[in-house]
Amino acid sequence: MSFIDLINRFNSFDFEEYFNSVTPADIEKTLNLDHLDSRDLLNLLSDQARPFLEDMARKASKLTHQYFGRTIGMYAPMYIADYCTNYCTYCGFSAAVDFKRTKLSLPEIEREAGAIAATGIRHILVLTGEAPAKTPMSYLISAVEILKKYFSSIALEIFPMDEEDYRTLNRAGADSLTVYQEVYDREVYREVHPRGRKADYDYRLLTPERGARAGFRAINIGTLFGLGEPRSEAFFAGLHAGYLEREFPDVEISLSLPRMTKAKGGIEPKNILSDTGFVQCMLAWRLFMPRLGITVSTRESASFRDRLIHLGATRYSAGSKTDVGGYAVQHSDATPQFEITDDRSVDEVADMIRQSGYQPVFKDWEIV
Repeated sequence: MSFIDLINRFNSFDFEEYFNSVTPADIEKTLNLDHLDSRDLLNLLSDQARPFLEDMARKASKLTHQYFGRTIGMYAPMYIADYCTNYCTYCGFSAAVDFKRTKLSLPEIEREAGAIAATGIRHILVLTGEAPAKTPMSYLISAVEILKKYFSSIALEIFPMDEEDYRTLNRAGADSLTVYQEVYDREVYREVHPRGRKADYDYRLLTPERGARAGFRAINIGTLFGLGEPRSEAFFAGLHAGYLEREFPDVEISLSLPRMTKAKGGIEPKNILSDTGFVQCMLAWRLFMPRLGITVSTRESASFRDRLIHLGATRYSAGSKTDVGGYAVQHSDATPQFEITDDRSVDEVADMIRQSGYQPVFKDWEIV
């Protein structure tokens, strides 16, 4: 059974009716359980759970320490190309947005890698737009081979591929895959992806499964909060992560909580996720999946990220640049995909983590 079969079971499910039916007694019962099911996840995402956030936080913190210790993994994103053939209505790299596109040469990739590695970062996330003709397999393999000289872990956030293509990149040295469904609601997905390869909902939805079968040791997924209704989107993201954990027990599964910001030429967020809602989603996911990695990016403010350390987060980006060549090459006409909110350096974020009583981890994997 693929995840499509599982998610289709909820086609006629009335989320609003269920959320309105949850009682405080339901929340208390869920919090007293050691193993939660999908109904318990729904309970913890309901408005009735808001008065129980402190109880959820205490249990989430205990579970996080049990499975991860007091550690926070650190990584940085590296954009190597912003060409894209999709027309996503919310993205600054959309083909509908008129700006001069950029792609790093292989020597420029090496310069960027050296600059990032000099900060102490050893886990890198490589990003491109979705334009395979501009960033073909040969280019991606060469990029990975360069990055292996500088980093102990290479994650990819590129256009979805077939399993064999992922297998090729895994053999080249990429060990992890990040792919966001963006929005699980099919109608909203169709609305915000009107044209391009990304308009294929099912192909994108099955991408994490193809990556896991291809040999990636870690898969990171998520929904872009701001597109669909937040509670049901958080539910489907959690359901997806739980499915992957069961089907691929040897793969490290993580969830991210990116909140949509206004991009150049993009639409305004329709479904704002508040700070309280953000925390609630993170806590609900942790209680639902104690071994789940939870990634928080520099989309969030410094003060907010500081507080999340104690609530179940396990991985932070730091010193991030979201434009192509933003670390060393610095093309004058490069356009960021989205604006950074926490602009602290790697050292500053690492110091914050230590001051919070946690250990920043720069390396927990070695490419062989």
